[in-house]
Amino acid sequence: MSCREFDPGLYQESLDNGLLVNEGFNRCISYVNAWNLHADSITGLIPRNLRESSDYWNAWDAAADNYPFMVLTSSILMPEFFSGKALRMLESEKLLTPRIGRLPDTYSFTKQGFLNETIDTSQVIFGSAEYMKDGLIPLTEWLGESPWSERMTEILDDIPLLTRVVKEMKGKSFGPNAVMEVNGDLLQVLSRMYWFTGKKEYLEWGALIADYYLNGLNLPVTNSARLRIRDHGCEIISGLCEIYLAAYYAWPEKRAEWKPFIRKMLDRILEAGRNEDGLFYNEINPVTGEIISGGIADNFGYTLNAYYFVGIIDSVPGYREAVLKALSVLYEKYRNFNWENGGCDGYADAIEGALNLFNREPVEEARKWLDSEIKVMWKYQKPDGIVEGWHGDGNFARTTIMYCLWKTMGILPDHWDEKLLIGAYEKNGILRIALSCENGWQGKIKFETPRYSEKMHMPADYPRINQFQQWFTPDRKSEYRVSFFPSGKKVKFTGEELINGIPVTVRPGEIKYIEVKGKNMRHF
Repeated sequence: MSCREFDPGLYQESLDNGLLVNEGFNRCISYVNAWNLHADSITGLIPRNLRESSDYWNAWDAAADNYPFMVLTSSILMPEFFSGKALRMLESEKLLTPRIGRLPDTYSFTKQGFLNETIDTSQVIFGSAEYMKDGLIPLTEWLGESPWSERMTEILDDIPLLTRVVKEMKGKSFGPNAVMEVNGDLLQVLSRMYWFTGKKEYLEWGALIADYYLNGLNLPVTNSARLRIRDHGCEIISGLCEIYLAAYYAWPEKRAEWKPFIRKMLDRILEAGRNEDGLFYNEINPVTGEIISGGIADNFGYTLNAYYFVGIIDSVPGYREAVLKALSVLYEKYRNFNWENGGCDGYADAIEGALNLFNREPVEEARKWLDSEIKVMWKYQKPDGIVEGWHGDGNFARTTIMYCLWKTMGILPDHWDEKLLIGAYEKNGILRIALSCENGWQGKIKFETPRYSEKMHMPADYPRINQFQQWFTPDRKSEYRVSFFPSGKKVKFTGEELINGIPVTVRPGEIKYIEVKGKNMRHF
């Protein structure tokens, strides 16, 4: 396309996406700055919430759901915070909170010591599992090897000081499904850490947990009168399927042994656990089919992730059809839906799950729903940057960043400006990027790496909770034709050069249009 033939109308979606990205990223920065104001002045740790739990840090809420997404946001948008306060929080946590080996326990700011005088091993196990699965796994998926992946390895390697397969959780504060939740957490962590480290002992440990469930005695759909298909229970479904996928690639004999039980579990949940629209109930009795809690699970996408990849490796078309059915009804029936008692976190989890599936199956109704519901979620944030003042605020930032990565097709500037507008859109094999900045901007725009293979060392980019979707992933060795408009300049770059970043200068008041043609390497 020559300069004379250039049509700016082809970039309208990229321009629109740039406005969304600007709002989303600035909201995330505001969230980090707001929570940083509430960090303890001595330790630097953030509290569990800003109400009744403002005096202590804990592993399964503050560390698992909030702090990690201050780290994530700053790694993309706030480099000084990332290398400074975010890292110092981790160092403080490692110094102050370990109670059994390197396993963390709840820390009181006023006591400057542990909140509980006696050790509650159930609390230590629960907190450690949640911190790894919901906090350190997403950071490792994004950053690869880092101080946060090292912290996860420390915790994981010390869990056997207490247990390898959780069979009892004492106390009511963790809910009636805590055993399944923690074992599900561990299965997800062990599956990914097996790929990340290459250590076979993690796969074998995961198999030990899976063997406990994947049999005629303890299968979750045959031996239990209660099965949650939402968080605080559904983790076991995803966890068993993730270790099953790992066995598909690395332990085929074990996969064959587990296959009939995985299929029986998934088939029964589809049969008894969905409403007429294909979304999951909160909780059922899988044996009788009784609906115990008829609310609709905001975590539907987390469970459907498992159906999607098991459907591929086991050649079960009905599992993909279950995904398509759920995605197709969202815009018509589930806008402004009361996912979780009217709170923001229900939107954050529902959007994350749907976005993960949309990344694989770009259903138009799901696209419209995602664009609609992100704006509903954003309205929860207060002018000072706080969302609701509890640990779920972190999930607001997590999901916002995922959404913004979709709207840039994974392309990021090497430094952020609050006035920068950067959006992208791919259609018919052509990627179109639009940049502008009120005060001008000069730097590099960097294309995404295949994180699943280069950072996590996975054989495939299967859909999974706490990942960050791949959108436009260059092949490092391939050649890409890049055109800049309105100048009409044309340059050939390798995928390696795109990943390392290509220089862009935008003058005040100017819109820079960039067209990229070449191979997109994503995914499963």
